[in-house]
Amino acid sequence: MALTPEEVVNKRFTIVKFREGYDQDEVDDFLDEVVVELRRIATENDELKQRLETAQTKSSEAMPPVQDFPVAPVIAAAIPSAADANNSHSLLELARKLHEEHVREGLTKRDQLIRDGQENAARLVRDAEATARAIIGQLELDRKAIENTIDELRIFEHDYRGRLREYIESQLTTLIREESFEQPLEAAAQIELLAVSEPELEELEEEEDEKASERD
Repeated sequence: MALTPEEVVNKRFTIVKFREGYDQDEVDDFLDEVVVELRRIATENDELKQRLETAQTKSSEAMPPVQDFPVAPVIAAAIPSAADANNSHSLLELARKLHEEHVREGLTKRDQLIRDGQENAARLVRDAEATARAIIGQLELDRKAIENTIDELRIFEHDYRGRLREYIESQLTTLIREESFEQPLEAAAQIELLAVSEPELEELEEEEDEKASERD
């Protein structure tokens, strides 16, 4: 495949979607074509140089009048060799620039990926530390709330026990007082009952005596 400088200049590479730069395989294939073309041009240059040297040798061996005329075509044939050399130099320069650009873009992308990775790692560390601080702070608040609840329950238990003891003591005191008051009342009632019963007994005895007299 013959390449021209215009084809090299107008060559466009496909931009990939998931990374910056040109498609590496496409660039490598194009560079392979450039190498083949450069080798062909170099071979042609060698052949032209050999032809020029042969013509110059023949011209030096022959007589000047006879060799004056063939010299011009040989020189004319050497002119394309200079143009091919310029084309070869341009292709080599373009290939070198493409390679340097590809390497430079790769290094830039690598550095960017490293920076992005470092930033992401630092962000993850910061987020993890912030989350840990928030969790620890919430646990500390929960611990204080539980301690306050325990203190309140202890105070309530102490007050409840005190009030319960006072209530039981007051009930016992009331019972003791009621029992002490009821015992004298019962004794007085029994005495009164005995006092009321003696006249009734006398009446009953008199009635019995009267009944006994009537039977006699």
